[in-house]
Amino acid sequence: MRCGLPTMKFVCPKMKWEYNKQDKSKRRVCHCEDPCTTSSCGRMFYIYPEKDFRAYPGTARGTEEWDSTYKIRVNVEKSINHFKDSFCIAGRKTQNEKTLHADLLLAGITQLITVMVADKINKHQYIRSLKPLAA
Repeated sequence: MRCGLPTMKFVCPKMKWEYNKQDKSKRRVCHCEDPCTTSSCGRMFYIYPEKDFRAYPGTARGTEEWDSTYKIRVNVEKSINHFKDSFCIAGRKTQNEKTLHADLLLAGITQLITVMVADKINKHQYIRSLKPLAA
């Protein structure tokens, strides 16, 4: 890239280099039956490591900035996994949209009932989980 930042380019897998004998040059030609773009060389997209913080965190490990960012990231990942687990999305066996919708509605209703019951009995530490509340 012109600014000196590293990039990774991915192109259409059916792209081939073709040699032009007249001007002795090579060019990309996409051989897709149903092209995904109007470009003759096919679709290309770039991955910029400075924008992909999951794969390229941007800060050096062991620094103070890394420690503060990592603590926040760990909490966010834990929250996401908690929501997936409590709403039954994490270990689903079916891919049906209607089943997923019904599962989410039932999980949401269960979560709300848990919050209401924990609030009524003044056990606010049990708001996030139904198991200790029922025990």
